[in-house]
Amino acid sequence: MASLPVSRLQGSFNVVSGVWPLVHMRSFEAITGPKTDKWLVRTVSGLLVTIGIVQFLSRDDTQDIAMARRLGIGTAATLAAIDVVYAAKGRISKIYLLDAAVEMLWIRRWQREQ
Repeated sequence: MASLPVSRLQGSFNVVSGVWPLVHMRSFEAITGPKTDKWLVRTVSGLLVTIGIVQFLSRDDTQDIAMARRLGIGTAATLAAIDVVYAAKGRISKIYLLDAAVEMLWIRRWQREQ
């Protein structure tokens, strides 16, 4: 199935994105801006790692790929929406608009796999 590479790529992206603030909050904040609620950053990071692992470990069968697709699109849509809304309000750095663009690319990639 062609969707398996998308699942593995997005899964890897989510794991790396999630691990980064867990292992080096200082560099994460240097790029994304200071955070007041570091516990929340760590919570979201842990969820991204978990989602990424599930996506990466998906098997090449219809049921697993369907689950990875729903998880991938849902995660990307949620992150993109939060990025756009809160960057527009000035609550988070405008750098998050770059992440929103990447998340939209994941959605588009999954849509092309139908």
